[in-house]
Amino acid sequence: MQIGEVANRVGLSLRTIRHYHEVGLVVPSERSAGGFRLYTEADVERLALIKTLKPLDFTLEQMRELLATVDAVRGDPGDDEERTAALLGRLAMFRAAADGRIDALRAQVHGLETLSRELKSLAANSRRRTSGQNR
Repeated sequence: MQIGEVANRVGLSLRTIRHYHEVGLVVPSERSAGGFRLYTEADVERLALIKTLKPLDFTLEQMRELLATVDAVRGDPGDDEERTAALLGRLAMFRAAADGRIDALRAQVHGLETLSRELKSLAANSRRRTSGQNR
């Protein structure tokens, strides 16, 4: 697929996809005879993962490390137990970081829900007081 089709499928701009190429997050699998970037389905999946990571405050370096780990795990033939264990350890580290972020976000959501309820209650009490004075 050419970059325009990939951009439409993934929901990223051409500029963003080119930037991810420039910083080494995703490299087109091929080039056409005219020099156009050509992407495979695996490249599209990688861009979709990058798109997921971006709003989660991952730095480019963290994305690079995570993508390298994902690539290594997917390509691991499993014939070297130490290597496989190391890869799974790195994967577990990223999973623990993701779980930690989930817990932090849940705490933020809980705090915001509590604040919202308190503000709603305050507004309702204020309206009742104002309504009672106007009678």
